[in-house]
Amino acid sequence: MKLNKNIQNFPIFIDGKFYENNTDIFPSLNPHNEEIWATFSVAGKSEVDLAIAAAKRCLNEGEWPEMLASDRGKLLLKLADLIELHANEIGKIETNDSGKLLAETATQTQYVAEYYRYFAGLADKIQGSTLPIDKPDMHVFTSCEPIGVVAAVVPWNAQMFLTATKLAPALAAGCTIIIKASEIAPCSLLYFARLIKEAGIPDGVVSVITGEEKNCAIPLTTHPDIDRIAFTGGPKVAKQIVINSSENFAVTTLELGGKSPIVVFEDADIEGAVNGIIAGNYGASGQSCVAGTRVIVHDSIKRELIEMLSKRAESIVTGDPKNNDTHVGPLCTNKQITLIEKTLKKAQSQGAKIVFGGSRLNQKGYYFEPTLIDCPNESIASLETEMFGPVASLLTFKNEKQAIKMANNTKYGLGSGLFTNNLARAHRVSKKIKAGICWINSYRAISPIAPFGGYNQSGYAREAGIDSINDYIRTKTTWINISNDPMKNPFVMR
Repeated sequence: MKLNKNIQNFPIFIDGKFYENNTDIFPSLNPHNEEIWATFSVAGKSEVDLAIAAAKRCLNEGEWPEMLASDRGKLLLKLADLIELHANEIGKIETNDSGKLLAETATQTQYVAEYYRYFAGLADKIQGSTLPIDKPDMHVFTSCEPIGVVAAVVPWNAQMFLTATKLAPALAAGCTIIIKASEIAPCSLLYFARLIKEAGIPDGVVSVITGEEKNCAIPLTTHPDIDRIAFTGGPKVAKQIVINSSENFAVTTLELGGKSPIVVFEDADIEGAVNGIIAGNYGASGQSCVAGTRVIVHDSIKRELIEMLSKRAESIVTGDPKNNDTHVGPLCTNKQITLIEKTLKKAQSQGAKIVFGGSRLNQKGYYFEPTLIDCPNESIASLETEMFGPVASLLTFKNEKQAIKMANNTKYGLGSGLFTNNLARAHRVSKKIKAGICWINSYRAISPIAPFGGYNQSGYAREAGIDSINDYIRTKTTWINISNDPMKNPFVMR
């Protein structure tokens, strides 16, 4: 594809250099109007090899391995300041690229700076310990070293956030890293590479690339010099990532999708529960791995909740994601709409009824109405399929035991929500729900201080939080003979 001089191109970033004219070029469609708004460079195997070679070099020589941990922290602080300064610009790029609301992309990018500040503070807190060893004349201690070269594979839907949860701890630990952005809407991450360079992070320590599976993702995740793979995405690709890691035995963590339950008990504040359901399903147009798409409601409040939710749905504005009055923007791809339509058709054939929504908007762009489906049982297709769109499925329960069983009736286990004014019940039920995150009388809150990750087929990563930095270090044990005597004859056993 030839570059259009009137359309901005976003190059990949390798070893401190931007590769623009010497790689393949892909178009990026704006989901709002289905028009090409930008192009981006794409990495092939040779570019992947260049990025990994640079990362390997920087891990072992030059200023990066000699840099004080506190100085790595200062670089992260500078990067955080730059992210905050350019948050609106990054937000506009991400909105054009993915269709997400500008109000959300800009605000989320600004908050992402806090992740870099959090891990900047941890950079010089990584420490070993002295062991009370059971051997005389031995001084034994542990020390922490960077795990090595990291491949971070990031999806398009919350890429600045999901990059921060990988890049920030990796740099704090002293690793080098290749960020592989999704070939769907990667432009904001490719722009972010400019800030990495401006922050003064040594060339080669971080590369930012994108590309297709065969020519980019597979060469990256199977490369013998990759020591760790941090993947966020869907279960199908995750299975391939695990297979790929058998080529290099890279330590692999997976943060995958979900069909999260939102359980509303009869004593809940209905208005708060409705707000949680809207946030969990129609926020970000439903394009969230923690979307609370299985709404499980006590049968005594079903009618009241549906009435309030339906009334609120009437006021939801679907439209241009750059408009401050818009609540729900377009989906990122037409493929998502096709999946939603197919799933809804099957759900209706199984006896489910659409309460509101259920259709693609008759206009340009990848728009789908906020939708609620009333499901007669747990075997409905919409309860099982992650559609990645503004669609919620509603079930009813009669007692607490049944609610817990319904909440856990999924192969996933990332997020969950409970709405109740009974504190004892909140503790009791949250303990029994098999999910990595449980929000009580709230939904979709995040923080760099709080671990983020799931159970079952939602993966086994824990990103963010103080312990997540341990995923980017190896422990070395050092033995020192402190005796004045020479080492004993190893063949004399006494």
